[in-house]
Amino acid sequence: MEKIRVGGVPEHFNLPWHLAIENNLFASQGLEIEWVVFKGGTGAMTQALRNNEIDVCILLTEGIVADIVNSNPSKIIGQYIKTPLIWGVFSGAKNPISHYGEIYKKQYAISRYGSGSHLMPQVDAFNKGLRLNDDQFTIIKNLDGALKSLSNIETDVFYWEKYTTKPYVDQGILKHLGDYVTPWPCFMITATDDAIATKEDALSKMLDVIYFTTKQFMSAVNTIEEVSKRYNQKIEDVENWFYSTEWAIDRKVSTKMVDNVLYTLKKAGIIEQTVPIKEILKLV
Repeated sequence: MEKIRVGGVPEHFNLPWHLAIENNLFASQGLEIEWVVFKGGTGAMTQALRNNEIDVCILLTEGIVADIVNSNPSKIIGQYIKTPLIWGVFSGAKNPISHYGEIYKKQYAISRYGSGSHLMPQVDAFNKGLRLNDDQFTIIKNLDGALKSLSNIETDVFYWEKYTTKPYVDQGILKHLGDYVTPWPCFMITATDDAIATKEDALSKMLDVIYFTTKQFMSAVNTIEEVSKRYNQKIEDVENWFYSTEWAIDRKVSTKMVDNVLYTLKKAGIIEQTVPIKEILKLV
């Protein structure tokens, strides 16, 4: 059995990985998948890739592209989610802020620098002709940290996946100010250069298994009920999420899409320069 350490967030997007592990689909191909949870999101995963603590991560497109430009020794090896991410924009329930248009001079809670919660507010502001300042960001590590910070009004605004965060709106802890839709497919599968060099055949088998599983996942009759049960979300919320989400069923990645990400990150001041596509993308 060849071992591959795979990291991802504890969110419903990654259920196909858990199903493939539970049903021994990876094991049938001679693979041992060690699943590692990263509550800190993309920023935590890019650091783990840099430290060679993980072989593969499923992480936000903009986060990994920006970090590869900044010398992360990794490559995107396949697409995972083909549709954009719907970011919910939230504040604490008792915060006097009342609508989306008020947020751009406020204090932002972010899991860490380089995370989606850090990058997407900057892209959002850029698309509205605005620019956020570095001192507007406060690191809160993860969703639990955000709930505490926002409730205490230490921070005012938090971008996080809409449906993961909605239960806290339902509980009266957070206030939903609006949504921001990522202008590109949201999740990519990324491997370290070391893993690509030493485990290329295993990575290829891993991708074949996960794409088989995502295809089955999208057509299974019990998928919505299974997600609702496992992630403690309302059926109607899972339905809205499921029918707005499409998983990749092959490893194709659009080079034009990567160009779009590079362009936007540079124009928004998140990266200083772009790099050739071959430094970002390696299909195994």
